[in-house]
Amino acid sequence: MTTAFYTHSDCLKHQTPTGHAEQVGRLQSVTEALQGFTALDRRDAPVAPDRLIGLCHPQSYIDRIAAAEPQQGCIALDEDTFMSPGSLQAARRAVGGTCAAIDAVMTGEVANAFVACRPPGHHAERETPMGFCLFGTVAIAAKHAIMAHGVTRVVIVDFDVHHGNGTQELLWTDDKVLFFSSHQSPLWPGTGTESERGKYDQIVNLPLAPQTGGLEMRNMYVRQVFPMIEAFKPELILISAGFDAHSADPLAQLEWEVDDYTWITEHLCDLALRHCAGRVVSTLEGGYDLTALAASTAAHVQVLMEKGA
Repeated sequence: MTTAFYTHSDCLKHQTPTGHAEQVGRLQSVTEALQGFTALDRRDAPVAPDRLIGLCHPQSYIDRIAAAEPQQGCIALDEDTFMSPGSLQAARRAVGGTCAAIDAVMTGEVANAFVACRPPGHHAERETPMGFCLFGTVAIAAKHAIMAHGVTRVVIVDFDVHHGNGTQELLWTDDKVLFFSSHQSPLWPGTGTESERGKYDQIVNLPLAPQTGGLEMRNMYVRQVFPMIEAFKPELILISAGFDAHSADPLAQLEWEVDDYTWITEHLCDLALRHCAGRVVSTLEGGYDLTALAASTAAHVQVLMEKGA
């Protein structure tokens, strides 16, 4: 078995203003870091149709985002979130690539998959783009797994430094998805308290104080996250892979290192091997120091390849 790697050059066409953290260089750094990984099954991320995006967003919202795309330059949807010519196609590739990865993993074509597309997705709410995100990529992928493959128990682990508020909102009433978000608090977007638990207590928020290091993170996952995943017995594990909890990241103040991403990926893959034939799909979220992003992503994908072999 192999690890599939989904990306597309269209995701380089999503432009943001000079100096913006969510820049084209992020994807370039990731793809360059993975160039030497010759065993990866490299695939083009397809374009998601409205039918897929509509699993989480109403058609009126999809149409509004499409209408907002400029013919030239960048426009601001809010103080952080921008669109340029090509942004809609890039966001459709992110959704399409993640759903295609679901299909490939669920049908046994590949052992697991990593999707490197941009813009990211875990902050987009049902009718609100925010936090650099247009569509709720990982939430859509979870819904696709349920609808297309009959999955009844999906785990999502979001270890991005920012709370996955969009994923939380989109899956608030879905008892088939157990969602974990570990994130720095206080920090934008200001959500993600432990009291936010979803309709069926299926949302687990794990706020971490600034300067929290890898050892404290590991202890928390061992105490709280891994036992709940074991008990849930997932049929599929999805990862919102943000690498901005790294100590070098400019947007936050957690103190994780590359070895911490190796550790958490190993444990999630081992859980998947025990419960769901190793089925893991990981999709890129944040990470804004390009050197740390490249190294952390490479470590993450290396584990996926080793566990999927």
